[in-house]
Amino acid sequence: MQRFDVVVIGGGPGGYRAAELAAAAGKSVALCEERKLGGVCLNVGCIPTKTLLHAAKTYTAAQGGERFGISTEGLQFNLAQAVDWKNQVVSRLTEGVAGELKRLGVTVFYGRAELSERRTVRCDGTELEADHIILATGSSPARPPIPGLSPETVLTSSAMLDLKSVPPRVGIIGGGYIGMEFASLFSSLGAEVTVIEMLDEIIPFMDVQLAKQLRSQLKTVRFELGARVERIEGRTVQFSRGGDTQGAEFDTLLLSVGRVPNSAEIGLERAGVELVDGAVRVDERMRTNVPRIYAVGDVTGMSLLAHAAYRMADVAVSTILNADGSPPAGSSAGAKRRSGMRFRRHAIPWVVYTRPEVAGCGFSEQEAAAAGFEPEAAQLPAGVNGRFLAEHPDERGLCKVVADRRTRRILGVHLLGSGASEIIHSAAGYIEYEMRTSDVREVIYPHPTVSELVHDTVRKLDEQLNKST
Repeated sequence: MQRFDVVVIGGGPGGYRAAELAAAAGKSVALCEERKLGGVCLNVGCIPTKTLLHAAKTYTAAQGGERFGISTEGLQFNLAQAVDWKNQVVSRLTEGVAGELKRLGVTVFYGRAELSERRTVRCDGTELEADHIILATGSSPARPPIPGLSPETVLTSSAMLDLKSVPPRVGIIGGGYIGMEFASLFSSLGAEVTVIEMLDEIIPFMDVQLAKQLRSQLKTVRFELGARVERIEGRTVQFSRGGDTQGAEFDTLLLSVGRVPNSAEIGLERAGVELVDGAVRVDERMRTNVPRIYAVGDVTGMSLLAHAAYRMADVAVSTILNADGSPPAGSSAGAKRRSGMRFRRHAIPWVVYTRPEVAGCGFSEQEAAAAGFEPEAAQLPAGVNGRFLAEHPDERGLCKVVADRRTRRILGVHLLGSGASEIIHSAAGYIEYEMRTSDVREVIYPHPTVSELVHDTVRKLDEQLNKST
């Protein structure tokens, strides 16, 4: 049996980040990965989808180039070449992860891992003893019990990433963020795309106003909202709405109805690790109910985002170092922050990489009211921003900021428009450190940038609050 200070099960973003941080702090670390380092995000999720989406957005921007004096006669898109570039990007990054783990002295074991008891992990026949165990097993696509649902005719997002040509008609079951990104991708490339969503609006966690505006700008996508899929016959989807049933035939079908935590068959019951709705229950310091066993990333069910998994990994390793009495890295001030490190779910930003992008962080007005705040909101159209208007003349965007009337603390920021993904991190900082509208007014934003839209909206909100008091 081999012994380590920390054993990490899962080599996705949460797993490899935890392994890197623990090893950098001087711990002996083993990482167990069943398939490929990088997990879903790097291999068949975040990175490959954004690579293809960028290619599609570049193609779409070129089509509208004449407004900027650019001739695009004979413009063509080759999906096979774009997929080849996507594969090169993924390969380079996975090699980078492997290289960093090796540099830090992390021992990597390939194979399926499971808990054999509270301090022991078995990975493909090898027994590993650990002082601390971090579960980072990720999630898998949900497969609802729809009659006729077959892997041969209904693809997952992973399979969609390897298509070498654009299907004429694409049907997407599920209007969440993954479904909407693929809808944006293939509609940009000329496919007839239909999204079938059971709820009355797409992307349920999004501000309703922004969701409606996003749909209105995906002009070539057909939306079947409030539609329940009853069965699939070959490539025909039968769905019902209001008592009526209709069918639609497609060349390619994508199933995108969410993901479920990978918590089965990894020995959690032997160790006594508690689950809630299939997810590993953790506290704000990523501790499970079993001492010295932690969980990060999708398997916790708290946030299915890679950057959330990174943050959870940081918190988990910080908790381990404090439990062992190890000094956190950095200055004394930094050490103090790390000693109190916790996962703040409401401060995790999210992005939907459609065209246009949508991003948000914190509460919507409705969520803020439900949480006991007195919300006040202000919004501005992106067209008032000089940089946005100059670069995106045919696109409509919006910024909405929510604050608490009593404390003026910023509770949420919501953005619609190209470039939103590169701006929303500032909102995460405001929410993480509980800044007020007057605090943000003192922050200097460079001009001309689209980010000024956030500053201007906060200023408008601050003026509204001043008038109401």
